[in-house]
Amino acid sequence: MSLRRPRKLMNQINVVPYIDVMLVLLIIFMITAPLVNPGQIDLPQVGQSLKPPVAPLQITIKADKRLLLRDLDKGQKDQEVSREELVQAVKDKQENNPEQSVVIAGDKNVRYEEVLSVMDILQQNQVRKIGLLAKPKGQ
Repeated sequence: MSLRRPRKLMNQINVVPYIDVMLVLLIIFMITAPLVNPGQIDLPQVGQSLKPPVAPLQITIKADKRLLLRDLDKGQKDQEVSREELVQAVKDKQENNPEQSVVIAGDKNVRYEEVLSVMDILQQNQVRKIGLLAKPKGQ
């Protein structure tokens, strides 16, 4: 007969090795943190680029497919134009001011195809910065 004692179940976790690992990691981070160089940001000077943005040209497409052009920067009234005149007028404005943007305001009853047609004509003629104008809900 053997005189072995039955093994006793251990129901506790030995956390000492985990504490040792955490202390080693803490020391590593404390040593390497001051060595990390944060990214440098080049901020603009106060007087560098504070000119106000240019108000966009607004192209309005009416329900009867008429095109109206308005220069919001100069506060002009709507001017009825054909598609050819529209392209030429927009290109002239963008030659004078390359930052000039164009927004298309289509009537709610205009087919989406008509809005895309005007946008396509402008893009084919190398007009840059084209956007769509929409009214927020509740207004």
